[in-house]
Amino acid sequence: MGERGERTAGTVEALARGGRTDSATQAFVAHRNLLFTVAYGMLGSAADAEDVLQETWMRWAGVAPDTVRDQRAYLVRITTREALIRLSTLRRRKESYVGPWLPEPLLTTPDVAEDIELADSISMAMLLVLETLTPNERAVFVLREVFDLAYEEIAEAVGRSLAAVRQIAHRARAHVAARRPRGAVSPAEAREVLKAFERAIETGDLQGLLDILAPDVVLLGDGGGVVQAVREPVVGAGPVAELLSGQGRFGAAASLQPAHVNGCPALILRLSGEIDTVLAVRVDSGLVAGLFVVRNPVKLSHVERATTLRR
Repeated sequence: MGERGERTAGTVEALARGGRTDSATQAFVAHRNLLFTVAYGMLGSAADAEDVLQETWMRWAGVAPDTVRDQRAYLVRITTREALIRLSTLRRRKESYVGPWLPEPLLTTPDVAEDIELADSISMAMLLVLETLTPNERAVFVLREVFDLAYEEIAEAVGRSLAAVRQIAHRARAHVAARRPRGAVSPAEAREVLKAFERAIETGDLQGLLDILAPDVVLLGDGGGVVQAVREPVVGAGPVAELLSGQGRFGAAASLQPAHVNGCPALILRLSGEIDTVLAVRVDSGLVAGLFVVRNPVKLSHVERATTLRR
């Protein structure tokens, strides 16, 4: 979490615990998880999403809540505008990022996986698709397709005309449809695939990996130039299996923990109790079709405890 975002969460939660129950604080606390989900969907960075919430809180604290007809819509509007500003900063940062950039993984609660639409919208695979949109396209797509906001509300949030927003939504929807991963799978199927995948990695079973990996599986890595990670996509069951079959050789100090990351199945690798790697998995037709391997330590703080997401 970013330093300012951490301060926001602490400040608001302290106000609530301390008995401050003014309507501004109540409204922000009530919608905080929703606002975080909006910001994270637009940014793919939990730290930046927390910073956006800090800015949202600062602006909201200066508003008289009783004068706002729809507090939820008003807060979403502030969050969207702040996230759009943050997107330009984030894009510049990515230009100087060392190696491939992957979204910051979130440890999520099991109920997120049960909400298939929400899980799909914040999956690593979908967030990478959203990276190919313009900032306005991304904002409109997230607000419309994930949160089902009315076009009128979205137009206010992004500062565009209603007609322009409809055009942007159509363009973004077509763009995402052409690139989005194939159909979602049930949580039960995903769990079974993850179990087989975990067993194969733990035992270094090359054939077991070949059996569970899709022929065209793609593995992407993110070390941020801080730790070792693959710099180019690894494509195909053979090369990916060869790479992963050695991961069971870390010794007694290593452990693999199944988890829900971004609403999807994942494995968390710990070395001597410390999180070393997150392996987020995309499942398609009973096989592992995509692997997102995040090793940059800066990006691993939000997999220590679950983040509550809301639509």
